Amino acid sequence: MSNSVSILKQFFILGCLSFGGPAAHIGYFRQTFVERLKWLTDAEYAQIVALCQFLPGPASSQVGFALGYRRGGLLGALSAFVGFTTPSILLMLGLAIASSSLMGTTWFEGLMHGLKLLAVVVVADATLGMYRNFCTSKLAAALCVATAAALLTLPSLITQMLVLAVAAAIGQAYLKNNDQPQVASQGINWWPLLLFVVLFVSLPLLAKSGGLTALFGDFFQAGALVFGGGHVVLPLLQKLVGAQLSSDVFLTGYAAAQAVPGPMFTFATFLGYELAPQAPILGALLATAAVFLPGFLLILGLFNHWQALANSPRLSGAINGVNAAVVGLLLAALYQPVFVSAVLNATDMALVVVGIYLLKRQQWAILWLVLFFIVSGVGLSLLA
Repeated sequence: MSNSVSILKQFFILGCLSFGGPAAHIGYFRQTFVERLKWLTDAEYAQIVALCQFLPGPASSQVGFALGYRRGGLLGALSAFVGFTTPSILLMLGLAIASSSLMGTTWFEGLMHGLKLLAVVVVADATLGMYRNFCTSKLAAALCVATAAALLTLPSLITQMLVLAVAAAIGQAYLKNNDQPQVASQGINWWPLLLFVVLFVSLPLLAKSGGLTALFGDFFQAGALVFGGGHVVLPLLQKLVGAQLSSDVFLTGYAAAQAVPGPMFTFATFLGYELAPQAPILGALLATAAVFLPGFLLILGLFNHWQALANSPRLSGAINGVNAAVVGLLLAALYQPVFVSAVLNATDMALVVVGIYLLKRQQWAILWLVLFFIVSGVGLSLLA
């Protein structure tokens, strides 16, 4: 139980401070659990990130769920999810109630801009740290650069999946680790996978009855069909529920999801509140649970088997290739959407440079960096 409390505490702190979207979350997790707490090595962390890149669902939240599962079993996984997601859920509920009065105010926009600048610092640090660890050979570095170039030139989910597949194939052939220690497989955990299939097949049929069942089914489908998470969920959710909401309400919720810390999939909290006026709180909670559930069931089913597979020479080579490509993904995300949406002028760039110095040289904790960028963003907005 004490282990689960520790997991809950660490992830709750991260849930309050993790601004910047999925790429930034991967950076926050790495800084906290690999560098500071040393719960696992960089290589073990990279295996988890690689698995979550290949599964549908909210990738960064799946990484957090898997970290909790590795540390404390199912209770640890649930503690990680509750800790990381609760702050975002509460904020999205609050914004759903008060969105019209907050959005567009000068100080609030300044606060959000400052936190976007913090995300630039965090993603840049994660990209550099992972590059040093996973791009030690010329081939791995080339895969990183090629991935970043492909995604910057042709940004799409199809491009992302193609470059990951190509990187895995090249890594399997040329980046094998023949001295990997063998780990006995604990087997596939079948009940979560069977539950995933049953819900995926049955919910669309039950949804014909309408009401909260239809709401749960729509958001479960969204969580089951989206790879990568974050901004990728927008078009699918718009297709599923767009006809039931005005575009202004939908886009307000999307803007709110980008403004709060934690997973962007809590966009579902806002939408569930709006889609269930007869029981808005229940609708918000059902939509949130439904959109996260598919990805978490897949993690529970495949995690233990993946840990063993990841140590076979051929698959370890594929993972090495994918790890190099993931660094390229982060590098591309550092530019678009993180950098281009945050750094608008020379003053913004100066704050980013100062932030990197405070993080790397002065070893400031994330909390102090959050406060620094909030004060800077609000101050600049009021002076403008």
